Amino acid sequence: MPAKSPDPDLLQAFTRIVVINLRERADRRREIDSELRRAGLSLDHPRVELFAATRPDHAAGFPSIGAHGAFLSHLRVMERMVDQGWETALVLEDDMAFAAGFAPRLPALVRALNARDWHLVYGHPGDMPERTPAADADGLIALPPDLGLIQLHFLGLTRSFAQSVAPELRAMLARPEGSPLGGPMHVDGALNWIRKQRPALIALAIDPQIAQQRASRSDIAPPRWYDRLPLLRRVTALLRKLRQA
Repeated sequence: MPAKSPDPDLLQAFTRIVVINLRERADRRREIDSELRRAGLSLDHPRVELFAATRPDHAAGFPSIGAHGAFLSHLRVMERMVDQGWETALVLEDDMAFAAGFAPRLPALVRALNARDWHLVYGHPGDMPERTPAADADGLIALPPDLGLIQLHFLGLTRSFAQSVAPELRAMLARPEGSPLGGPMHVDGALNWIRKQRPALIALAIDPQIAQQRASRSDIAPPRWYDRLPLLRRVTALLRKLRQA
């Protein structure tokens, strides 16, 4: 009997991979599926879940409707993670792209994550090199609680983190904008807020980045004028892909 093939590297570190995607963004589904295939995965893999992103009708104190939807989507993923009992999850936004040369780095990175305690892992080191500690030999940075990172296109979570943080995010939804206790804000800012309030949380960042945001029409910011016109939207999408190639 032939030996069973080992799980792809990412599934040796994460119980589940969840891809957040708006139903109307078939373009992003195709593109994220292509990225997953670079890592030996796909949207059809039984441990990869396509999660329908939330698109609310109003901003409700958030910077935009898209920011409100992103916040709700990440919160709902955390709640699903707790309900399903997943010990860890890798949450990908559908505009995630793996960085150049990522594949040979994955085995060592997986071993490093499996060998230490952590609560959340960012797939990039942020954009403040003057404040960011150096990465260790495994390419991981232990983030200080007051060092905030933006962009959640590649975010690893533990069940214990999701279980403790989801109620705090729910409470932010009920507070007024600008509340000193933490009100509606971009979801990456909300996680930074919580990390600063709870310095015992272990947050890691991967350096060099393992993933980046793919050039794509934003679902969070209001669309630019050239993204509103169908023909120009297709041309713009092509130019974005050429710029990233």
